[in-house]
Amino acid sequence: MSSTSAVITGTGMAVPARVVTNHDLEKIVDTSDEWIQARTGIRERRIAEPSDRLSDFAVEAGRQALDAAAVDPAAVDLVIVATVTPDMPIPATACIVQHRLGCTSAAAFDLQAGCSGYIYAQSVAKQFVVSGRARHVLVIGAELLSKFLDWEDRTTCVIFADGAGAAVVSGGQEPRGVLSSVLRTDGSLSDYIAMPGGGSAHPATAETVAQRMHFIKMRGNETFKVAVRSIEEVAREALAMAGLGPDDVSWFVPHQANRRIIDAAGSRLGIGAARCVVNVERYGNTSAASIPIALDEGVRDGRIVEGDVVLMAAFGAGLTWAASVVRW
Repeated sequence: MSSTSAVITGTGMAVPARVVTNHDLEKIVDTSDEWIQARTGIRERRIAEPSDRLSDFAVEAGRQALDAAAVDPAAVDLVIVATVTPDMPIPATACIVQHRLGCTSAAAFDLQAGCSGYIYAQSVAKQFVVSGRARHVLVIGAELLSKFLDWEDRTTCVIFADGAGAAVVSGGQEPRGVLSSVLRTDGSLSDYIAMPGGGSAHPATAETVAQRMHFIKMRGNETFKVAVRSIEEVAREALAMAGLGPDDVSWFVPHQANRRIIDAAGSRLGIGAARCVVNVERYGNTSAASIPIALDEGVRDGRIVEGDVVLMAAFGAGLTWAASVVRW
């Protein structure tokens, strides 16, 4: 008799309407379309309006995922929002999303693991489902990174963008479901991607604002070197845990950080471009939202179908990195 597994039963996504191209950025920062494309593969990205809130996009992505899964919001037992850009420090954005979606029976909390956030949250959802503590968990990766970008810093403002992706993780039967998850952290590298101001270490003051401490800072070259190696290692570990290898992967859905990182990781894993779901050229790096957005696109355009083995892998602030293997 097969045991309960954690099956992804529906996906959704939401992005701002406003498209900002590389040529648009040429007008406000010292950069060029050629420079950005050569280093990142990004051509354009979605940027929220000043009045937009993270919860707006999280709610829309969540609603789409619930509709796709045919799950009534009242049947959801837990809502997890993976984000580093919440509506506000208190309360958790997940509580706002829970209320707006009508998930009246659900507990709700935010999870912060940078760009690895969706895989971390999906792993938590799996534990609730396979233990019998939850029937349906709504997992949302969402970011409005543009609100925290220094538009004079070309190392960050050309990369990061806004959006939300969601998935419903429900109780199901093997062989479908999340087969394995591997989560890793190295806090000694926490200064590689950080926003120093706004927390208890450096509360908001006139001085922290003047020192531009409330913007995302990134040590790009150092991060790139660690990212490729870590993604390969954690992906191989997750595959081995599932009793599979790179040749068994139907689709590789990596964090959409940078085209060079995606290509290098895929090459080291022996997974060619034909088996990679990539949309970084259109959306940029949306951090915790990037994998669920790419996943939703792959499902809705018919690439990812039942029975496929889907490998997801990410790397982000913390530093954190993670991978999961799902049989669709």
